[in-house]
Amino acid sequence: MLHFDDQGMIQDSRVQTARRPMIEHNVMDAIHGIIVHQTGGSTAASALSSYLNKGANGAHLLVDKDGTVYQTASFLRQTWHVGKLRSRCLAEHRCSPKEIKELTRFNPKAENQREAKKVVPDRYPSNTDAIGIELVGRSDAHDLYEPVTAAQNRALAWLVAEIRDTYCIMLSEVFRHPTVSRKTESEASTARWE
Repeated sequence: MLHFDDQGMIQDSRVQTARRPMIEHNVMDAIHGIIVHQTGGSTAASALSSYLNKGANGAHLLVDKDGTVYQTASFLRQTWHVGKLRSRCLAEHRCSPKEIKELTRFNPKAENQREAKKVVPDRYPSNTDAIGIELVGRSDAHDLYEPVTAAQNRALAWLVAEIRDTYCIMLSEVFRHPTVSRKTESEASTARWE
């Protein structure tokens, strides 16, 4: 189980504090899921530097290729790491006839708005209630991400287990970014947390 200070920062020797308040937004009232991402840059330094830019997006945690874990945002605050939500009922083959009809027209914005009105597990975890974990690993010109390292997967498995235990999150609420939002399919495809 994770322990936090009063600022929502993890108190564990395996996690280095690299807080970037620019990526923190509204208060996060509850945590219902975990979203695993992969960075576009090839180093932790480039990701940490980009999180300092005005209007930057980022996740709560960043895992370097050697397995070093950085906490970049408080668990008490939302970060904008998900994007527009996909329809979970469509992926899980449980949409109502009305939802099926609404989904026949490709309209990601409207789909996201409908999904945002639902609660987990009827929708995917989102910026409002999910912890984001970024794994350092760039993509090439063909949008293919480099493989996640063994050290990253060990750190990811530890983080996911600890966050799940701390917040009573079911394994079914841990997702790769492309599952929940329209992102490059190869993002975090080699990430393993079980």
